[in-house]
Amino acid sequence: MTEQGFTVWLTGLSGAGKTTVARRLADVLAGRTHCRPEVIDGDEVRAVLSRDLGFSREDRETNIRRIGAVCGTLTRGGVPNIAAVVSPYQDARDDVRREVGRLLEVFVDCPLALCEQRDVKGWYRKARSGEVTRFTGVDDPYERPERPDVTLHSDAETVDQSAGRVVEALHARGWLAC
Repeated sequence: MTEQGFTVWLTGLSGAGKTTVARRLADVLAGRTHCRPEVIDGDEVRAVLSRDLGFSREDRETNIRRIGAVCGTLTRGGVPNIAAVVSPYQDARDDVRREVGRLLEVFVDCPLALCEQRDVKGWYRKARSGEVTRFTGVDDPYERPERPDVTLHSDAETVDQSAGRVVEALHARGWLAC
């Protein structure tokens, strides 16, 4: 059970497993909280809330801040939520942490080569061929989190293990009452 909202912010490269962990975590938390957590997927937000943005650093930071504002609103409203967003820049993630307050930053760490193997949408292939530019991890930087609350290793952990580690961290902070 949770009486207050919180945000679990999953960050990492495309293909690292953020959305997979987010969905599994939502299933696990649904059995422990008074409501099913909202899952906010970065790709889905880009298609709706941020379709006016490109992929410059400024546009990426604007996208992250928009998602952070949604997460902050949900958190203050008592709604647990999970954001699965590349969020490549440390300063934007720091802004989101300040905006949200009750935020657990989770770095989904995965080697670039494995992310490329998992490339179900073909983005890495397009980036490597030059068809897509400014792709995070290829020709645009990803700034690894300086002090994540939790680091998951999706190349070495199962999805259930990763979700379990996040639940443990939430419980340790007192954000889950059971």
